[in-house]
Amino acid sequence: MRASSLIIGPIVRSDVHATAHSIAEGAAEAGADVRLLRVAETAPAHVVDRNPDWRAHLDATADMPLATLDDLVWADGYAVGTPTRFGNVAAQLKSYLDTTGGIWEAGHLAGKPFTAFTSTGERHGGQESTLLALYNVAYHWGSVILPTGYVDYDIIHAAGGNPYGISNISGEGEPTKEQLRAAHFQGGRLARVAAALTPLRTV
Repeated sequence: MRASSLIIGPIVRSDVHATAHSIAEGAAEAGADVRLLRVAETAPAHVVDRNPDWRAHLDATADMPLATLDDLVWADGYAVGTPTRFGNVAAQLKSYLDTTGGIWEAGHLAGKPFTAFTSTGERHGGQESTLLALYNVAYHWGSVILPTGYVDYDIIHAAGGNPYGISNISGEGEPTKEQLRAAHFQGGRLARVAAALTPLRTV
């Protein structure tokens, strides 16, 4: 069974983008058809322009396609990422997720694996609370939550040991090679679990 995986989240910061790419590569190498997408920027331009890194990343990803509801229906599994915002999901992503009521009600989101990733400026800047907030969405969708856990202890431990999802500390720079390896590993897991679950879904 060839699964399809949707990777959403390269918004605001380049480190989230790098993690998304590694997850996408891992899913593709595991045999999945992959869509790597971003959500629309909703912050006012004058706010973005006050942060040169934010502006540079937004300009660099301007040609990336925006996620639509049809993408969620198409995909057999989801990897959804966001930089933390005060220990919570970035508003840009939340605005997109808040539009999913119709396809949720139709059952198009149920039974699909859902994994999450994030980054924070500081070591204790809210990684776990942000990941858990994203998984609240998965609970309501009826998705199957796919945390990193310690399925491969060595890989996850080397990446910082977060069992909730892939994470990095943006204040220390771009994701490390260990963190990108963990993201690649989790992308492969997502693809394999999506393929296994797809025949069991009723919608």
